[in-house]
Amino acid sequence: MNISKLFQTKHLVFSLEVFPPQKTSSIDTIYKTLANINNLPADYISVTYGAGGNDAQRNKTCEIASLIKSEYGIEPLPHLTCISSDRAEISNTLDILKSKNITNIMALRGDINPNLSIKHDFTHANDLARFIKEYDNAFNIVGACYPEGHFECSNIYQDIDNLKIKIDAGINHLITQLFFDNDAFYDFRDKTAAAGITVPIEVGIMPITNKSQIERTVSMCGASVPHRFATLINRYSDDPEALRDAGIAYATEQIINLIANGVPGIHIYTMNNIEVAQKIYSNIRSIINSVNK
Repeated sequence: MNISKLFQTKHLVFSLEVFPPQKTSSIDTIYKTLANINNLPADYISVTYGAGGNDAQRNKTCEIASLIKSEYGIEPLPHLTCISSDRAEISNTLDILKSKNITNIMALRGDINPNLSIKHDFTHANDLARFIKEYDNAFNIVGACYPEGHFECSNIYQDIDNLKIKIDAGINHLITQLFFDNDAFYDFRDKTAAAGITVPIEVGIMPITNKSQIERTVSMCGASVPHRFATLINRYSDDPEALRDAGIAYATEQIINLIANGVPGIHIYTMNNIEVAQKIYSNIRSIINSVNK
């Protein structure tokens, strides 16, 4: 199933993201996560690419994606990064995915890590998208976008120009990096529309349920923290249970507002915390059902 075509038949797509276990953990640790996530009616589940993009991490991503499809009957969206891979390695991964009848891929450059070797077959995500299309045009390719701009770009307009290049290379729908300020997304949506970008832009939401998570997340992705959200974090930072509930409430409020303003899809970064994802879905289930009537 081409998941990007879901946006032609549904008013609102609902999807989730999981990640492979750490290098030192058995892949069996993901089974409990997937068994619980199966209770949520996700249109698809994305699987992140293990840090480093080595063979072991690539294989974990492919294995989990295959399990999601074969065991639970949900369409998977494996991530594929390219900055630390050469053409032969990417081709091998595409061979594996094709053999497992997995036809959706999220094409990413990947983070530049000084501890990892950088290969030069692919410089940007658009290089990877183009390569995948040339390998087999049957693959549906999804890309990432950054409502507040990628930190390597000098301004949001340069980032949107780069986004257009990715779309021209074969990206059919976009998922945003997480954000906490809906107004920032609405501004981004207006700018992309003005630039002629028409592919669906699904919003990615990460519920923040502990203080270290917000500090780590902001440092990694550069998302701005609205005053209202900062106040919430500071107020409940010393009460883990209250902060968890406040984080779920904030993410729920974000999602309800986004749906009311016509976003075509909600993608929840679960961080493999399915209980939190279940609570958020319970909060918005009737709204999703109403929109998709």
